[in-house]
Amino acid sequence: MRLRPLETNKEFTRTLMRERKIPGLVDFWAFDDLPTFEAWLRDCEIDLVVKPLGLTGGKGVKVMGDHLAGYPDVLEYGREILEGRIGGSPRFLVEEKVLGEEFSLQCLTDGKTVLPSPLAQDHKRALEGDRGPNTGGMGSYSDADHLLPFLSAKDRDAALSICKKVVDAMRKRGTPFKGCLYGGFMATADGVRVLEFNARFADPESMNVLPLFAGDFAEACAQIASGGLKTTWSFHRKATVCKYVVPIGYGTKALAGEPLAVDESAVAETGAHVYYGSVNEKDGSIVTTTSRALAVVGVAHALEKAEAQVEAALAHVKGNAYVRHDIGTAAAIRRKVERMNRLRGGKGS
Repeated sequence: MRLRPLETNKEFTRTLMRERKIPGLVDFWAFDDLPTFEAWLRDCEIDLVVKPLGLTGGKGVKVMGDHLAGYPDVLEYGREILEGRIGGSPRFLVEEKVLGEEFSLQCLTDGKTVLPSPLAQDHKRALEGDRGPNTGGMGSYSDADHLLPFLSAKDRDAALSICKKVVDAMRKRGTPFKGCLYGGFMATADGVRVLEFNARFADPESMNVLPLFAGDFAEACAQIASGGLKTTWSFHRKATVCKYVVPIGYGTKALAGEPLAVDESAVAETGAHVYYGSVNEKDGSIVTTTSRALAVVGVAHALEKAEAQVEAALAHVKGNAYVRHDIGTAAAIRRKVERMNRLRGGKGS
């Protein structure tokens, strides 16, 4: 049985989608030699996204207009990937850049049955207003209707259909996929496109959907392993907001060793939950490392209440650290809705 690297080899996933005619595919090309890539770029007339094939901690993808100013930067990044084997391979993907709003759909599957969780949206950029370098994720949110304010049920159904087709394709090739299939999608003017698939729960979006699981999660996992996943499992109709507390400079050069004081009792009184991530203990105190320190998660019947819950809890986290306070706010979401309406010609979803 061949390996099934849906997450660890982006070219495998793109090729699988192309061969099985699965919707949502963006145009893509793969290169393992710089002169060939340089010659190809001379005739290129579209904006591009450059991706190492393997895992890079959420920081390997670079986009023209955001991280790469033009084709010379694209070529240089291709050189860096090949020479440094970024992502574990001297080969990389180049994809057509698509415009829209990103969202995540995490599905449980036993290789045949697919159970979707609520949609969520991650925020990769380090700074408020979606500025700054890419990170592993600064926070995320989900809405009580299991959609997102800038998406429609049609968008959700399209993403779910793609996930089901991928699971079906993996089974038919003799390598059935069991576990959590996490799809990263882009809602565009021309429908839903696939950005990537991962063979795991998303970080931080798992913290949006797992608290909503209505039932015995361990039993659901046993059903996944045995091949008898029930479609009767469900998720509570609540909204969630997750915001990460990160060291200053996270995404570029993070400041480690800074103490954090967390009043867990006061956080609990707000109704929010705190989850420790990458921290150390030094002289009886919690100190930062170079990665995300802790997450604060709010769960409520309305998105604005979940966001307010998180902000109330963050008042009880002290230290030289940074938070993207705009995640899940009404103003930030309104901008996303307006942007999608413009992309879709004012017709909404």
